[in-house]
Amino acid sequence: MRSAWKFLSSIKLAIVLIILLTVASIVGTLIPQGRSVAEYSARYGSLSGLFMALRLTRLYQSVWYLALLLLFAANTIVCTLSRLGPKWRRVFHAAPEADAKSVTSMRASARFRLPLTLAAARDRVTRRLRARRYRVDESAKGEKISLLARKRRLGWFGSDVVHLGLLVIIAGGFTSGLGSRRAELSLTDGQTADVPHAAFQLRLDKFDTEYYPQGGVKDWKSTVSVIEGGAPVLTRIIEVNEPLTYKGISVYQQSYGWDWTRSRVVLELRKPGDPAVLKTMTLDVGQSAAVESPDVTSVVVRRFVPDFVIGEGNEIQSRSEDPNNPAALVEAWKGEERVFSGWIFAKFPDFGQGHGNDPMSGARTAAAADAPKLAVVLKDYSAAPYSVLEAAQDPGANLIWLGCLLVSGGFFLAFYWPPREIRVVLEGSQGKVDLAAGGHAAKSREAFQAEFDGIFESIRRPE
Repeated sequence: MRSAWKFLSSIKLAIVLIILLTVASIVGTLIPQGRSVAEYSARYGSLSGLFMALRLTRLYQSVWYLALLLLFAANTIVCTLSRLGPKWRRVFHAAPEADAKSVTSMRASARFRLPLTLAAARDRVTRRLRARRYRVDESAKGEKISLLARKRRLGWFGSDVVHLGLLVIIAGGFTSGLGSRRAELSLTDGQTADVPHAAFQLRLDKFDTEYYPQGGVKDWKSTVSVIEGGAPVLTRIIEVNEPLTYKGISVYQQSYGWDWTRSRVVLELRKPGDPAVLKTMTLDVGQSAAVESPDVTSVVVRRFVPDFVIGEGNEIQSRSEDPNNPAALVEAWKGEERVFSGWIFAKFPDFGQGHGNDPMSGARTAAAADAPKLAVVLKDYSAAPYSVLEAAQDPGANLIWLGCLLVSGGFFLAFYWPPREIRVVLEGSQGKVDLAAGGHAAKSREAFQAEFDGIFESIRRPE
């Protein structure tokens, strides 16, 4: 038991734990937490399996991280308790008795004789000390009076308050790690979604993206309404670092994207080799448009992908949500007969015009043998923007804030409220009093020395 207490009270253990927790927290910041397996595989490749096995992708809920926190909490408790008893006795139960030799050996000291009675000397010293906001305790024995003057006594407990704050923060971290809930909501204008683990809904009224003159994103702003019982009860604008908090759930602006399933494209019909535009059409995905031509009666857009790539099994898919290689699957019909079908590319208008191409294999269809030469150009494209909001419930947040306040208060006590102590021994002899005094301060010793000298210079001067 004693060896365990000695191990847990070690300062070296505290330093090692602080380093390990700091390194782990940096790793948890660099590696996004709580994402999908596919996202980790795309981001880290073969390392993603190792990261997930080590729980680096959910670090703050991992057993080893929580074990480090528990060990650090135990170390903090033991260190605090082992030092709290002596401090408490020193602050609240210190005996005023002292002798002249011991007090004059202190860092700040004074010794002189006063032409006063013992009672008058005691009164003068007490008044001067209390004028400087010292609290004075007294002990008398015969012709000897001992005075103990102290102020800012709570400064002795600065480190203990810091330790208490750290323990509260750790408790808040445990509460958050085990009980927090987070969910992403991707909403387009006018869309409403249920907030998980909440009795209300969120409706996105309007989403705006602000840009810098150079083109970079400056800010995202989502105007959202809280819906309860089918009616809006609150409307706020959410920005980055300015969340909406309602009934214990905070909604943050996380990012934005484009709903490419609701894309709109602009097509141009041309004769090959002829720059003249026969027809310009604006179509939604799945929509067809009539064409006044003897060979083609309608054109329809079957699909749109922002970043075209051929995946496994010749499956057409989008590599990302960014329009790096936008492409549209277009069909042309003559009455009830499809005369061509294929992918067209915005950045490569002369490639893959799809004259009779099968949308998957690229092989020419039988119907395309006599198909007219017609070029379809993907001139422009757009999609409905959506706002990505994060709804977070963090039951430990208030504990963490309380812990931060306690840590700040502890640092204030330790650095800006340092305790000061002065001991005075008065001994009566033949109608006069020999005064011996000494004092010390935890910090700001030069300022304390100046105060000490001023006090006893005023005591020495005749009134």
